[in-house]
Amino acid sequence: MQATVNLYSNQKGELNNFLSRFYNTNLEIYDNLKWEKKYANPLELAEIIGIFIDNSDDYNITMWISLDRNIFIYISKDNANDIIKYLFERYPY
Repeated sequence: MQATVNLYSNQKGELNNFLSRFYNTNLEIYDNLKWEKKYANPLELAEIIGIFIDNSDDYNITMWISLDRNIFIYISKDNANDIIKYLFERYPY
């Protein structure tokens, strides 16, 4: 099972602004209100979760991740550190 990140926004261009800054390129997804990416290595989620939380005051975006089929976890300032710790405990490779 691949880990999945879903980002949602109610504002056009918001996901493009955040992801273009994260990837240091213009993704040109101006009209998209949803973005999804699958990761073969779940530990890679830690980076995007950290950057998402660090910039959450600047963007109107929500994040959900999935580590197991059909189970999604909402990422917030309150649970982000615990989720990142859990990733490294569950996938210690």
